[in-house]
Amino acid sequence: MDGLNVSIAFFFLVVGLCQLLRWLSKRLLSPGAHSCLAREFAGSFQWCTSCLELRMLMEIGPWGGGFGLDVLLTLLFLLSAAHGASSDGASANPTVSLQEFLLLHSSLAATVAELLGQAVGAGTGWAVTRLYWSWELTQLHFIQNLIAPECSSPIRTSLPHAAFVEGSCSFLFHLVLLKVRQSHPLCRVPALAVTVTFLTYAAGPFTGAFFNPALATATTFQCSGSSFWDYIQVYWLGPLAGMLAALLLFQGNIPRLFQKNLLYSQRSKYKVPKAKVTAQLEGDKPQKKRKGGKSNSEPHA
Repeated sequence: MDGLNVSIAFFFLVVGLCQLLRWLSKRLLSPGAHSCLAREFAGSFQWCTSCLELRMLMEIGPWGGGFGLDVLLTLLFLLSAAHGASSDGASANPTVSLQEFLLLHSSLAATVAELLGQAVGAGTGWAVTRLYWSWELTQLHFIQNLIAPECSSPIRTSLPHAAFVEGSCSFLFHLVLLKVRQSHPLCRVPALAVTVTFLTYAAGPFTGAFFNPALATATTFQCSGSSFWDYIQVYWLGPLAGMLAALLLFQGNIPRLFQKNLLYSQRSKYKVPKAKVTAQLEGDKPQKKRKGGKSNSEPHA
């Protein structure tokens, strides 16, 4: 369990470092640079380093460290919750940034800046984690250094099925995100953490269950066993298609592309009670009769 304790200390160190980076960026950078670049960089760096270390524990821990899947899933839930609580609004996920753009919540320039921050953050997280592993602080890191150059593709099923799995994970994740995005953090953070944990447990044996293109690029694209185009189809096109399907199902349209609602009928926001309408109609009838009677009683010229 010593290796697990070192990894937990590493998680705390990464979260604390990213919190310090967010604090400094708020005070030293303009609001636009902080929200689009620094915030996304810190979020992607935190999520990528944490997931790389956790993936190492999942691959080596059961036989090299003596701890089971229940411990690893608990760690994943806690890391997801910590990331959601400390991210300061950063998505650390390109499909989430593109979703905000399609919902007209962010401009094209802001979205491009967010994608750039996520790419740099994920790449830096990968480099820092590899450096940390090279110190071989535990037996698990020693084994990881031995097998790292021979890493294999996490795609353990056919290519169409793998793309469908990643797309389905992205679809379910974005449906939950759209549902709870306006909720209080006390509800939103656990809901997203439970969703990520469940999807990783269900789809992990097939594709690794990343449903995050930036994270998948930093984690798997250098591994042998699948071509670059295979990785693009599974870890980029699959999650993107899942996000679009979730947005279309939730909204009925994609505001950035078209305003017409294809799935749901537009209803008036204000409804008049049916009984009130009936009473008004019945009250109008005697008035019409009285008008008619008065006109008939007038003498004709």
